[in-house]
Amino acid sequence: MKFGIFMAPFHRVGEDPTLCFERDMQLIEWLDELGYDEAFIGEHHSSGWEIIPSPEIFMAVAATRTRRIMVGSGVVSVPYHHPFNIANRFALLDHLTRGRVILGCGPGALAADAHMLGIDTTTQRRRMVEGVQAIIRLFTEQGGITIDGSYFKLSDAHLQVKPYQQPHMPIFVASTISPSGMVAAGQLGCGVLSVASYAPGGLDDLKKRWAIAEETAAENGKSVDRRNWRLVFPVHLAESREEAMRDIREGANRWIQEYFISTLGARLQFEEYPNQPIEELTVDRMIGRGGVIVGTPDDAIARVKELQEATGGFGGMLMLAQEWATREKTLHSFELWARYVAPQFKDVVAEQVKYSNDWARQNRELLFNKSLAGIATAISDYAQHKGEPMPDLTQPLTRVRP
Repeated sequence: MKFGIFMAPFHRVGEDPTLCFERDMQLIEWLDELGYDEAFIGEHHSSGWEIIPSPEIFMAVAATRTRRIMVGSGVVSVPYHHPFNIANRFALLDHLTRGRVILGCGPGALAADAHMLGIDTTTQRRRMVEGVQAIIRLFTEQGGITIDGSYFKLSDAHLQVKPYQQPHMPIFVASTISPSGMVAAGQLGCGVLSVASYAPGGLDDLKKRWAIAEETAAENGKSVDRRNWRLVFPVHLAESREEAMRDIREGANRWIQEYFISTLGARLQFEEYPNQPIEELTVDRMIGRGGVIVGTPDDAIARVKELQEATGGFGGMLMLAQEWATREKTLHSFELWARYVAPQFKDVVAEQVKYSNDWARQNRELLFNKSLAGIATAISDYAQHKGEPMPDLTQPLTRVRP
């Protein structure tokens, strides 16, 4: 299983954006050091909290400051760009990073973005599919690509430099609550980023949602693979559940109340309380519905296993980047996940370290006696070397301390 981050990002209005960008960059450096697999970077142009407008530029800089983590767009809003330009930029970035790029695509999440660009929101999903189809052709076909589409046009197009990864870098499409994301994944034969797993209805019928992708793929002569399915969740870990909740409660409530409700006009997971005061719509209710993982590493392990059972299997989990806790506690949370949670799902513990520990436990008496015999031999050899009488080794050796 792959583990990584989905970085919108979310920064409280009023902060210095330069410092925000630097914290985001340092977080990805920390994830790279901890051995995380992927970092997806968002594209947004309005509303004040999600402030990275170009994932490609951010990804390029992040790649120079890391060694191994894959960097992806999470997501590039395809309707906002001509597919020829997207294909060119990502092929170039793929070469500059020596194949560490993932292309995540979406229709565009914020209505304000589409409004400023004069794009009809009812056409965005169709625009995305048409655009990604063109991008895949540009990646894989040799010249003469002409498309007279509903939203994009190409005439004898050719990509001078194809992607570094062959036939192209991994491509994912975003899926939220509606079936359109899974339908698009099936039409395109792409991976899926379930970016609203924590939102209303996001956890419901996940297995059925994946079935939509499989059925649509079969109808279009494509295939989809569960290994290319990522679930996105807010996560915060600490040494105890109580500490984890204390760490995030104030920041998470601010995120819910000031951004999702007051800025975007959403009621998030509280649609059954339409007249309830905003201050009573809190993260505690989100956690009660299973949309957030807050607790200890053992809690996280149990939750991921539950999700595997509920979905029928998926290929990776992305932690939603947020600044609910202090910087130090946030970094510590990612470290706890890397140290104790991730190994349980990467076969490191189960097949290697745990096997060795189990074998040693099962044979501890035999091995301890062998250790005592080795110590006795060393003592005897030294006594003979010095010409000294042999000591009585029986009593001390049975009382050997660690």
